[in-house]
Amino acid sequence: MSAGDPTPTEEIQAPPAHWEGDVLLRDGRTAHIRPIRPEDEELMVEFYARVSDESKYYRFFSPMPVLSDRDVRRFTHVDHRDRVALVMILQERMIAVGRYDVVADNEAEVAFLVEDGHQGRGIAQLLLEHLAQAGRERGVERFTAEVLPDNSRMIHTFRDAGYRVASGYHEGVITLEFPIDPTDTAIGVMRDREHAAEAASIQRFFHPKSVAIIGASRRQDTIGQVLVRNLVTANFTGRVYVVNPSAPAVSGMPAYKNVNEIPDDVDVAIVAVPADSVTDVVLDCANKGVHGLIVISSGFAETGEEGRKRQRHLAGLCRSYGLRLIGPNCLGVINTDPTVQVNASLSSVMPTRGRAGFFCQSGALGSAILEKVKNRGLGISTFVSAGNRADVSGNDLLQYWEEDDATEVVMMYLESIGNPRKFSRIARRVSQRKPIVAVRSGRTTQGVPMGHAVRRIGAPQAAVDAMFRQAGVIQVDTLDDMFDVAQLLAHQPLPRGRRVAIVGNSDALGLLAADAASAVGLVVNRSVALGASATAEDFEDALDNAIDDPDVDSVIAVYIPPLDVTGEEVANVLAAVGEQSDKPLVSSFLGAEGIPELLRVPDVAGSSAGRGSVPSYPAVEAAVRALARVVEYAVWLHAPDGPAADAGEVDLPAAKKLVARVLRSAEGEVGDREIELDQSLVTELLGHYGIDLWPTRPVADPEAAVAAGEELGWDVVLKSTLDSLRERPDQTHVWRNISDAEDMRDAWETLTQLIDPTMGRFVVQRSAPPGVPVAIRSFEDPLFGPVVSFGISGPVIELLGDWSYRIPPLGQHEVASMVREVKSSPLLFGYRGADAVDVAAVEDLITRVAALKNDLPNVSSLELTLVLAGVDGAQTLTATARVATIKDPRPDSLVRRMPDLENTIPD
Repeated sequence: MSAGDPTPTEEIQAPPAHWEGDVLLRDGRTAHIRPIRPEDEELMVEFYARVSDESKYYRFFSPMPVLSDRDVRRFTHVDHRDRVALVMILQERMIAVGRYDVVADNEAEVAFLVEDGHQGRGIAQLLLEHLAQAGRERGVERFTAEVLPDNSRMIHTFRDAGYRVASGYHEGVITLEFPIDPTDTAIGVMRDREHAAEAASIQRFFHPKSVAIIGASRRQDTIGQVLVRNLVTANFTGRVYVVNPSAPAVSGMPAYKNVNEIPDDVDVAIVAVPADSVTDVVLDCANKGVHGLIVISSGFAETGEEGRKRQRHLAGLCRSYGLRLIGPNCLGVINTDPTVQVNASLSSVMPTRGRAGFFCQSGALGSAILEKVKNRGLGISTFVSAGNRADVSGNDLLQYWEEDDATEVVMMYLESIGNPRKFSRIARRVSQRKPIVAVRSGRTTQGVPMGHAVRRIGAPQAAVDAMFRQAGVIQVDTLDDMFDVAQLLAHQPLPRGRRVAIVGNSDALGLLAADAASAVGLVVNRSVALGASATAEDFEDALDNAIDDPDVDSVIAVYIPPLDVTGEEVANVLAAVGEQSDKPLVSSFLGAEGIPELLRVPDVAGSSAGRGSVPSYPAVEAAVRALARVVEYAVWLHAPDGPAADAGEVDLPAAKKLVARVLRSAEGEVGDREIELDQSLVTELLGHYGIDLWPTRPVADPEAAVAAGEELGWDVVLKSTLDSLRERPDQTHVWRNISDAEDMRDAWETLTQLIDPTMGRFVVQRSAPPGVPVAIRSFEDPLFGPVVSFGISGPVIELLGDWSYRIPPLGQHEVASMVREVKSSPLLFGYRGADAVDVAAVEDLITRVAALKNDLPNVSSLELTLVLAGVDGAQTLTATARVATIKDPRPDSLVRRMPDLENTIPD
């Protein structure tokens, strides 16, 4: 029996569930990846028969036209530990297999075989990513591969993976070897491929050359007829096909009984048939080679448990056949590009061409949104209403819009977030190039509408808000606020700072604007009251002077006309100044909302209002509010992100071993429960990240307290750990300045008269220098991954929720912002004449806690519950930690994988 053969006594382990999942290929189509199974023998034989002789030779270095029964068994029976094999499945057929076999300590040999018709789709790269992750979980540190010199495609697969590849040549074979530790380069390569694949999958929806409407109808009051009418009247530049099995023609176009009868290729199919017929449509479209489906049909997860099962089956079927799905229960897709002009939706409103891309989920709300866009003269580039969002999500749209030259502003109405960690990563990158304005419903309740294939977010609202800010997303409260901000971003330049000038012909409205600006953090450096009789020339001079002022970053114009005056001359001045200014100009002009016709600048690109058009707001407070949001985004955009926060010397391997040791010791006992570490283990864990935890000695009687004082060298404190007493301002649970045995006995007697020692243990600790008490907390959220928070300690501050939050990994700027954005932060910087504390030491602790939590997902929570920040450093007095077994990797893990359909429908 040769090396790698299964032995009769070989122990077959069940592979982890998260090794299986749906993936997106380079061309934007889907496939399924999973561990190989013993019952895959027939699939393996059929797959191998379709592979060319050349590909077989490249794989085995010799002619091997067929697999023997022994070979088939060897390839399909693995232990999922030292011998791991993953297969790619599409349309119930095996199209690729990748495997590794451990050949030495921490080293495995890896190999791939991809069906010729599917080569060039990025399959080998995906298999390599997933095999590397499986290897890391099994303790493999290095992959090797033997490749023939002329197998350039496979050589490039390894070299392009981003790992540090070393190679050698011996007896006509190139040997490649590389550590599979995920370097920054490897992670960057993976995410670049993810970005390209997700953008490609959306591109076809917005730029179809042909669209089939399945369920088209001749009756005027039906959804099928509305879809046909909207697509045709929008002047779609591609081909339109209608599918109706019982009619010879619809709207003057020949009708086909099913999509397979259409003689030409079909890029996108719009589905408007009863829910229980959609499955048959998916199979027909897969057989036809359709790229994606827009399922308008309702009757899925929004209807209850049966609908949820139907929706899960629909999404799974689409993925297994390589299709992407928008919907179900959605409004549809619109692209206003004149070269496409596609209105694949139920909306009769075809918006004018604009600069904003829009994503929402609710179909009913989508119709209202398009009406608002039209009334405001805003215009959009592309629009998606994703309905129940069983597959295509806001993350996919962000990947597309990042590269879409026609989209300069992204608007999102989010009723739920399926993968907030991935959203944060993608949004942060997109925000560097294009502003994202978002409304998030359910912010207070963290609720999820029926039908949305996501779990509830467990993190507090403040943490979610912090994630949006950290990613540069402009979060607003209402749809009107979103349009207010978007119209400013779409038509005016970004401000350079917070300084504003106010120019108007109403003293009262000018004062309102100044008050509103101060309330939202803007600085009014110039205020010009022209009076009710001001002419257009007066406005022009005042606006020019304000814009030329180096101490002004943006201008607010207020115009309320006298009686019987149209204001057209003033409007012409505002439009001319807005077009030429390199500083943003906003207005409250005649109480109008949006981009009034008088304030529009013609756009050579054909949109309704060009760059430089001046947005108007019905109230000056709305104008100021929108400007303040844009200022915050501009400040974020230009803030020095700086390098990643440096956690200093870290012993990650030792920390991982400690966590693994604790979990192994409790294996079979704790199930899904968390394990609280004792103080010695907490001290050891923190020590691996350079955090010194002050020693604490629990004591049960005066003699034990005296012994602890002697051990610690006296100058100690005796205190109760009773939760109800901790962090009280009167410090009644602490006795300080204990310098000998007599002091300790006195302290014990006094404290035990105040506090029953049976209610909470007493501890002895060295005296710490004076300082401001702060706390640093972290926890693992099922959707967010790691979350870190910071705050000043104290019951009042706890009640007020004065905490800052961030999602690791953190940059230096983010750590500094965490400390400074809590309302009680002046206590750290010399409040009321006190000495300023060593803030750098506090930031260093936050950095180390964030690094630990980012590195160790099994640490379910870590809290430095009492840190004294003093003039000469920060001392960690108390800390707690818990660990837990995690069933699934973090949502934004080191492999590309689509959301798991079995775990995404809310309970």
